Amino acid sequence: MNICVFGASSDRIASEYFEAAEALGALIARGGHRLVFGGGSEGLMGACARGVLRAGGRPLGIAPHFFDAPGILMKEECDFIFTDTMSERKMRMEDEAHAFIAVPGGIGTYEEFFEVLTLKQLGQHHKPMALLNTLGYFDSFQALLSKTAARGFMAERVLSLYGLCDTPAGALAHVTAPAEQPETMPDLSFYSR
Repeated sequence: MNICVFGASSDRIASEYFEAAEALGALIARGGHRLVFGGGSEGLMGACARGVLRAGGRPLGIAPHFFDAPGILMKEECDFIFTDTMSERKMRMEDEAHAFIAVPGGIGTYEEFFEVLTLKQLGQHHKPMALLNTLGYFDSFQALLSKTAARGFMAERVLSLYGLCDTPAGALAHVTAPAEQPETMPDLSFYSR
């Protein structure tokens, strides 16, 4: 299974986040899965890829050509696909992945997660998704989405389209669990009200 991980590119964060991301990478490789990621050498993306490499895996990095500068990408250690734009990068990551895990990150991580969640809500894919909630990072994110549903701005069922997992093992178990039979046609009645 190809597992796409979205996450921070920043190195200015607590060590516990790096430890969890690297542990996730190691679990992905030991489980016989392949990491698909944005190709960055820094932040939680880099930590996850290093975990994969140390456990004997070979990550697939996907990045636009303009990121190809010294010290930015892990292209010597990983297989690589280059794109022309960020939009093409996201599309290629989505196409290559069989599942998605978001680890803590900033607006880029949120944007990637929300795009994939929106597509899943609309029935454009049925791939499993999880948030790795290291140190409760996504607690307020989850509270926001719960409030969004409670106030009628999105369907309550959206909250069941991903897992909120406290450990790397829990996140991996969530996305690799046997899938339920997906809806053949999503319920779009929410949009017609």
